Amino acid sequence: MFTFLRSLFAFGATLVATVVFSLQLLFYLFVLRASEKKAQVASNNWALSILWATGVTVKVEGLEKLDRGKSYIFMANHQSQYDIFCAQGYLDWDIRWLAKKELFDIPIFGAALNRGGSIPVDRSNGRKALASLAEAAKRIKKGCSVIIFPEGTRSSDGTLHPFKSGGMIIAIKAQIEVVPIAICGSRDILAKGDLLPKSGTITMRIRDPVSVCGYSLKQKGELAELLHGKVQELLVKPASA
Repeated sequence: MFTFLRSLFAFGATLVATVVFSLQLLFYLFVLRASEKKAQVASNNWALSILWATGVTVKVEGLEKLDRGKSYIFMANHQSQYDIFCAQGYLDWDIRWLAKKELFDIPIFGAALNRGGSIPVDRSNGRKALASLAEAAKRIKKGCSVIIFPEGTRSSDGTLHPFKSGGMIIAIKAQIEVVPIAICGSRDILAKGDLLPKSGTITMRIRDPVSVCGYSLKQKGELAELLHGKVQELLVKPASA
Protein backbone atom coordinates (compact mmCIF):
# COMPACT_ATOMS: atom_id res chain seq x y z
CA MET A 1 0.00 0.00 0.00
CA PHE A 2 2.84 2.41 0.87
CA THR A 3 4.49 1.80 -2.50
CA PHE A 4 1.22 2.46 -4.32
CA LEU A 5 0.57 5.66 -2.37
CA ARG A 6 4.10 6.89 -3.04
CA SER A 7 3.71 6.17 -6.75
CA LEU A 8 0.39 8.03 -6.77
CA PHE A 9 2.03 10.97 -4.99
CA ALA A 10 4.86 11.01 -7.55
CA PHE A 11 2.36 11.00 -10.42
CA GLY A 12 0.48 13.96 -8.94
CA ALA A 13 3.71 15.79 -8.12
CA THR A 14 4.82 15.42 -11.74
CA LEU A 15 1.66 17.13 -12.97
CA VAL A 16 1.91 19.92 -10.41
CA ALA A 17 5.65 20.47 -11.01
CA THR A 18 5.11 20.66 -14.76
CA VAL A 19 2.56 23.45 -14.37
CA VAL A 20 4.46 25.33 -11.65
CA PHE A 21 7.86 25.32 -13.31
CA SER A 22 6.41 26.04 -16.76
CA LEU A 23 4.89 29.18 -15.25
CA GLN A 24 8.20 29.96 -13.53
CA LEU A 25 10.07 29.70 -16.84
CA LEU A 26 7.56 32.00 -18.54
CA PHE A 27 7.87 34.45 -15.62
CA TYR A 28 11.65 34.56 -16.04
CA LEU A 29 11.36 35.16 -19.78
CA PHE A 30 8.45 37.61 -19.96
CA VAL A 31 8.59 39.48 -16.64
CA LEU A 32 12.25 39.36 -15.66
CA ARG A 33 13.37 39.43 -19.30
CA ALA A 34 15.92 36.73 -18.59
CA SER A 35 17.75 34.99 -21.41
CA GLU A 36 16.80 31.46 -22.45
CA LYS A 37 20.03 30.28 -20.84
CA LYS A 38 19.27 31.86 -17.44
CA ALA A 39 15.68 30.64 -17.57
CA GLN A 40 16.97 27.05 -17.75
CA VAL A 41 17.04 27.05 -13.95
CA ALA A 42 13.27 26.51 -14.06
CA SER A 43 13.71 23.44 -16.29
CA ASN A 44 16.41 22.06 -14.01
CA ASN A 45 14.24 22.58 -10.91
CA TRP A 46 11.32 20.90 -12.68
CA ALA A 47 13.35 17.78 -13.41
CA LEU A 48 14.99 17.58 -9.99
CA SER A 49 11.70 18.08 -8.14
CA ILE A 50 10.09 15.17 -10.02
CA LEU A 51 13.05 12.89 -9.28
CA TRP A 52 12.89 13.88 -5.60
CA ALA A 53 9.13 13.32 -5.37
CA THR A 54 9.50 9.88 -6.92
CA GLY A 55 12.35 8.89 -4.62
CA VAL A 56 14.81 8.42 -7.49
CA THR A 57 18.55 8.67 -6.90
CA VAL A 58 20.71 9.52 -9.92
CA LYS A 59 24.35 8.50 -10.22
CA VAL A 60 26.47 10.10 -12.94
CA GLU A 61 29.65 8.41 -14.18
CA GLY A 62 32.17 10.00 -16.52
CA LEU A 63 31.18 13.66 -16.18
CA GLU A 64 34.87 14.54 -15.78
CA LYS A 65 35.40 13.60 -19.44
CA LEU A 66 33.55 16.74 -20.58
CA ASP A 67 34.61 20.38 -20.88
CA ARG A 68 32.01 22.63 -19.26
CA GLY A 69 33.04 25.46 -21.53
CA LYS A 70 32.07 23.58 -24.71
CA SER A 71 28.77 22.80 -26.40
CA TYR A 72 27.87 19.21 -27.20
CA ILE A 73 25.25 17.01 -28.75
CA PHE A 74 24.29 14.50 -26.07
CA MET A 75 22.96 11.22 -27.49
CA ALA A 76 21.39 8.73 -25.09
CA ASN A 77 19.35 5.57 -25.15
CA HIS A 78 15.68 5.97 -24.30
CA GLN A 79 13.73 3.55 -22.10
CA SER A 80 11.57 5.83 -19.96
CA GLN A 81 10.17 9.32 -19.53
CA TYR A 82 12.55 9.55 -16.58
CA ASP A 83 15.47 9.73 -19.03
CA ILE A 84 14.34 13.31 -19.70
CA PHE A 85 14.34 14.27 -16.02
CA CYS A 86 17.81 12.76 -15.47
CA ALA A 87 19.37 14.51 -18.45
CA GLN A 88 17.73 17.87 -17.72
CA GLY A 89 18.53 17.74 -14.03
CA TYR A 90 22.10 16.44 -14.10
CA LEU A 91 23.69 17.74 -17.30
CA ASP A 92 24.71 21.25 -16.32
CA TRP A 93 24.78 22.79 -19.80
CA ASP A 94 22.61 25.28 -21.65
CA ILE A 95 20.38 22.61 -23.12
CA ARG A 96 17.76 22.62 -25.87
CA TRP A 97 15.46 19.75 -26.75
CA LEU A 98 14.02 18.47 -29.99
CA ALA A 99 10.44 17.53 -29.11
CA LYS A 100 7.52 16.24 -31.13
CA LYS A 101 5.34 19.14 -32.22
CA GLU A 102 2.26 17.77 -30.40
CA LEU A 103 3.84 18.68 -27.06
CA PHE A 104 3.82 22.35 -28.03
CA ASP A 105 0.02 22.24 -28.13
CA ILE A 106 -0.28 21.43 -24.40
CA PRO A 107 -1.49 24.52 -22.49
CA ILE A 108 1.21 26.28 -20.42
CA PHE A 109 3.75 23.47 -20.90
CA GLY A 110 3.78 23.97 -24.68
CA ALA A 111 4.29 27.70 -24.27
CA ALA A 112 7.20 27.04 -21.89
CA LEU A 113 8.77 24.64 -24.39
CA ASN A 114 8.45 27.17 -27.18
CA ARG A 115 9.69 30.21 -25.28
CA GLY A 116 12.44 28.18 -23.62
CA GLY A 117 14.01 27.45 -26.98
CA SER A 118 12.96 23.86 -27.58
CA ILE A 119 12.62 22.90 -31.24
CA PRO A 120 9.40 21.26 -32.51
CA VAL A 121 9.76 18.31 -34.87
CA ASP A 122 6.94 17.30 -37.21
CA ARG A 123 7.50 13.58 -37.69
CA SER A 124 4.75 13.37 -40.28
CA ASN A 125 6.37 15.92 -42.60
CA GLY A 126 9.87 15.13 -43.85
CA ARG A 127 10.58 18.62 -45.15
CA LYS A 128 9.57 20.30 -41.90
CA ALA A 129 11.56 17.72 -39.91
CA LEU A 130 14.69 18.55 -41.92
CA ALA A 131 14.09 22.25 -41.26
CA SER A 132 13.98 21.48 -37.52
CA LEU A 133 17.31 19.67 -37.77
CA ALA A 134 18.85 22.66 -39.55
CA GLU A 135 17.51 24.98 -36.83
CA ALA A 136 19.03 22.76 -34.15
CA ALA A 137 22.42 22.87 -35.87
CA LYS A 138 22.17 26.66 -36.07
CA ARG A 139 21.45 27.02 -32.35
CA ILE A 140 24.33 24.72 -31.43
CA LYS A 141 26.71 26.87 -33.41
CA LYS A 142 25.53 29.83 -31.31
CA GLY A 143 26.63 28.09 -28.10
CA CYS A 144 23.88 25.88 -26.71
CA SER A 145 23.85 22.09 -26.42
CA VAL A 146 21.19 19.63 -27.58
CA ILE A 147 19.99 16.33 -26.13
CA ILE A 148 18.77 13.71 -28.57
CA PHE A 149 17.33 10.23 -28.15
CA PRO A 150 18.41 8.83 -31.55
CA GLU A 151 16.28 5.67 -31.28
CA GLY A 152 13.33 7.96 -31.96
CA THR A 153 11.07 6.46 -29.30
CA ARG A 154 11.24 4.63 -25.97
CA SER A 155 12.38 1.01 -26.03
CA SER A 156 9.61 -1.17 -24.59
CA ASP A 157 11.84 -4.20 -24.00
CA GLY A 158 15.04 -2.46 -22.89
CA THR A 159 17.07 -3.33 -25.97
CA LEU A 160 18.91 -0.57 -27.82
CA HIS A 161 17.16 0.08 -31.12
CA PRO A 162 18.99 1.28 -34.27
CA PHE A 163 19.80 5.01 -34.33
CA LYS A 164 17.90 7.21 -36.77
CA SER A 165 19.80 9.66 -38.95
CA GLY A 166 18.33 12.94 -37.66
CA GLY A 167 20.82 13.41 -34.85
CA MET A 168 23.68 12.55 -37.18
CA ILE A 169 22.60 15.25 -39.60
CA ILE A 170 22.63 17.82 -36.80
CA ALA A 171 26.09 16.74 -35.64
CA ILE A 172 27.59 16.82 -39.13
CA LYS A 173 26.00 20.16 -40.01
CA ALA A 174 27.08 21.77 -36.73
CA GLN A 175 30.49 20.03 -36.72
CA ILE A 176 30.30 19.55 -32.97
CA GLU A 177 31.34 16.65 -30.78
CA VAL A 178 28.79 14.02 -29.80
CA VAL A 179 28.67 12.63 -26.27
CA PRO A 180 27.37 9.03 -26.03
CA ILE A 181 25.34 8.41 -22.86
CA ALA A 182 23.80 5.24 -21.46
CA ILE A 183 20.93 5.73 -19.03
CA CYS A 184 20.56 2.56 -16.97
CA GLY A 185 17.71 1.69 -14.64
CA SER A 186 15.08 4.18 -15.79
CA ARG A 187 12.88 1.43 -17.23
CA ASP A 188 12.60 -0.03 -13.71
CA ILE A 189 11.26 3.34 -12.54
CA LEU A 190 8.67 3.84 -15.28
CA ALA A 191 8.52 1.50 -18.27
CA LYS A 192 6.80 2.45 -21.50
CA GLY A 193 3.06 2.01 -21.04
CA ASP A 194 3.15 2.31 -17.24
CA LEU A 195 1.39 5.15 -15.45
CA LEU A 196 2.70 5.13 -11.88
CA PRO A 197 6.48 5.41 -11.28
CA LYS A 198 8.52 3.54 -8.68
CA SER A 199 11.44 4.71 -6.57
CA GLY A 200 14.96 3.47 -7.27
CA THR A 201 18.33 4.37 -8.74
CA ILE A 202 19.22 5.52 -12.25
CA THR A 203 22.80 5.61 -13.51
CA MET A 204 23.95 7.87 -16.35
CA ARG A 205 27.20 6.66 -17.92
CA ILE A 206 29.05 9.20 -20.05
CA ARG A 207 31.69 8.34 -22.63
CA ASP A 208 34.42 10.50 -24.16
CA PRO A 209 33.10 12.93 -26.80
CA VAL A 210 33.24 11.67 -30.39
CA SER A 211 34.49 14.00 -33.11
CA VAL A 212 32.48 14.16 -36.33
CA CYS A 213 35.29 15.89 -38.19
CA GLY A 214 35.65 14.33 -41.63
CA TYR A 215 32.11 12.93 -41.78
CA SER A 216 29.86 14.03 -44.63
CA LEU A 217 26.09 13.71 -44.77
CA LYS A 218 26.55 10.69 -47.01
CA GLN A 219 28.26 8.99 -44.07
CA LYS A 220 25.50 9.62 -41.53
CA GLY A 221 24.72 5.91 -41.45
CA GLU A 222 28.32 5.08 -40.52
CA LEU A 223 28.25 7.68 -37.75
CA ALA A 224 24.97 6.26 -36.44
CA GLU A 225 26.46 2.76 -36.24
CA LEU A 226 29.59 4.06 -34.48
CA LEU A 227 27.61 5.93 -31.83
CA HIS A 228 25.15 3.07 -31.41
CA GLY A 229 28.07 0.79 -30.62
CA LYS A 230 29.50 3.16 -28.03
CA VAL A 231 26.16 3.53 -26.22
CA GLN A 232 25.68 -0.25 -26.34
CA GLU A 233 29.08 -0.74 -24.69
CA LEU A 234 28.14 1.69 -21.93
CA LEU A 235 24.95 -0.24 -21.24
CA VAL A 236 26.95 -3.33 -20.30
CA LYS A 237 30.05 -1.84 -18.67
CA PRO A 238 31.03 1.36 -16.79
CA ALA A 239 32.10 4.52 -18.58
CA SER A 240 35.63 4.19 -17.20
CA ALA A 241 36.13 0.78 -18.80
